[in-house]
Amino acid sequence: MGRNRKKRILENIEITDIADKGKAVGRHEGRVVFVSDAVPGDNVDVLIQKTRKGNLIGKAIKLNTPSADRIKPVCKHFGVCGGCKWQHLGYAAQLKYKEQTVVNAFQRIAKVPVGEYLPIVPADHTEYYRNKLEFSFSNKRWLTEEEVNSGTAFDQRNALGFHRPGAFDKIVDVEHCWLQPDPSNAIRNAVRAFALENDLEFFDIREQTGLLRQLFVRVSSIGEVMVLVSFYQNNEEQIAALLNHLKDQFPEISSLMYVINGKKNDTIYDLPIKEWSGKPYLVEKLRDVSFKVGPKSFFQTNTAQAVKLYDTILEFAELKGTENVYDLYTGIGSIACYVAAHCKTIVGIEEVAPAIDDARINVALNDIKNATFYAGDVKDILDDAFIAKHGTPDLVITDPPRVGMHKNVVQSLLQLNAPKIVYVSCNPASQARDIDLLSAQYDVIKVQPVDMFPHTHHIESVALLIVKE
Repeated sequence: MGRNRKKRILENIEITDIADKGKAVGRHEGRVVFVSDAVPGDNVDVLIQKTRKGNLIGKAIKLNTPSADRIKPVCKHFGVCGGCKWQHLGYAAQLKYKEQTVVNAFQRIAKVPVGEYLPIVPADHTEYYRNKLEFSFSNKRWLTEEEVNSGTAFDQRNALGFHRPGAFDKIVDVEHCWLQPDPSNAIRNAVRAFALENDLEFFDIREQTGLLRQLFVRVSSIGEVMVLVSFYQNNEEQIAALLNHLKDQFPEISSLMYVINGKKNDTIYDLPIKEWSGKPYLVEKLRDVSFKVGPKSFFQTNTAQAVKLYDTILEFAELKGTENVYDLYTGIGSIACYVAAHCKTIVGIEEVAPAIDDARINVALNDIKNATFYAGDVKDILDDAFIAKHGTPDLVITDPPRVGMHKNVVQSLLQLNAPKIVYVSCNPASQARDIDLLSAQYDVIKVQPVDMFPHTHHIESVALLIVKE
């Protein structure tokens, strides 16, 4: 094995595994090398970009021998936009490494016995599976390496697409995205074309100027479409022109809205949404349960896999219809609504108050009478008075954010001593950390990985915990 010290290039690195956050892993002279743009089984030359905690971090610059699991990406923007980072890895291999990620988290972090590791639940669709995407406008289009090397001067640099990783002010102009079904691509391309033809100004994040800032597209499994355009400036004439164009060109848009965001950050959750045409929400369905999803609502972005995820929760819960259930970090009450018909009562807690507003709307929509919701931090609400009012639960379902549960919540669960916990997580590492703490009183019966996001390293994990006898 050779090395060019001047350019810090390591030659003939054998890629043997996948690490946290999807980086490929090799070794050089006893040191771990984390490599982007490679998959296990590849032999690559690696440009080292930095060293961290004694490990080397770099990117593959030459593929010497391809892995048997390597495939051709379907997307022309692969490797540039930063999304779908595993699109060059066959789906069967993706599932294998995701499954191993969950096992590793429990074995290395929780270090507790697991009764059974169930096989990962795959996605039926590996393309066009997302129901929501956010696109950004920029007057600084990211230029590809070929464009830069061509020597051509690109006067028109407006773009509508995704942020280029590591370049906050640059946007990759996306022609076709394989993540969201029709009419997502057609809407995005129509917005760009209209803006260019009518000299609408694209946002400049550095200078904080321009009209067009973001484009949000939601599509539901029953065919409804929501479009929200975020404008930096309140130019009423230009806003009306664009929105009327969308309304005329896409009659299938059931909810057309806009927002004026003159802040320095992109978040719109603290801003008033203005309706242009159609309803202020779209309807999504998970089996027989319907949900009103607004422009600010959090909802599982893979509808088909959400059904499989929630079915797994029900399977683990083994409800008989007589149980009292707590649903922690309930969001818009999607799990609570899905479970309500199978238990006696269910109580949801969520820190984001607007999400609880959505939850109450959704229980009314489905004529659910046995669900109650509270807005507030779980660690503050789940106290003795709350338990005295709602009774000790037969089951706790917890689905916290990526950071996991606050240590006070874990302590509350230990004091609560519910017979059964179903822990749902989008981060097996924080899930394993929390379960390590819970293992003082609970046994881990089984763990089920569910693939919600094909072509990425992200994985959902469901664990069943039973109180020790």
